[in-house]
Amino acid sequence: MRVGQKNPITRRWAKRGTRPSAPKDQRTASTYLFGAICPKLGKGAALVMPRCNTHAMACHLGEISRAVAPGAHAVVLLDQAGWHMTPKLVIPGNITLMPLPPRAPELNPAENLWQFMRDNWLSNRIFKSYDDILDHTCRAWRKIETQPWRIMSIGLREWAHGF
Repeated sequence: MRVGQKNPITRRWAKRGTRPSAPKDQRTASTYLFGAICPKLGKGAALVMPRCNTHAMACHLGEISRAVAPGAHAVVLLDQAGWHMTPKLVIPGNITLMPLPPRAPELNPAENLWQFMRDNWLSNRIFKSYDDILDHTCRAWRKIETQPWRIMSIGLREWAHGF
């Protein structure tokens, strides 16, 4: 998930008939939150990286691998972005990547988590600096990690348990 000074504006509560203002920044600094969740256990693993590329993805897979319980195996759902699917990507032995069909973000539970984090902690604000972006992004992830019930609620999919 990209977090930065050009964040999207999200819905706001307002009195009917009014047009509430929302801050909009024209600067372009941003960072990327690479995160994965286990909806069954309510746990997550994440890294905040300056760029979105194969190296960042490899670091993220290493972080997920360390978070997987000994003897367990993780299946990571992901879109077909170039840095997710490149043969140059080193995949740890306790992880299997499962690419989702193109243009189907609703199949990835993490997409709903990103939307929740944007709606509640990361949108409709002006960041003072790159360090401020990093601080807010890290704080938002740490906050969601302390709420396993929320990870479970947002991440569990009824259709995934019908097999």
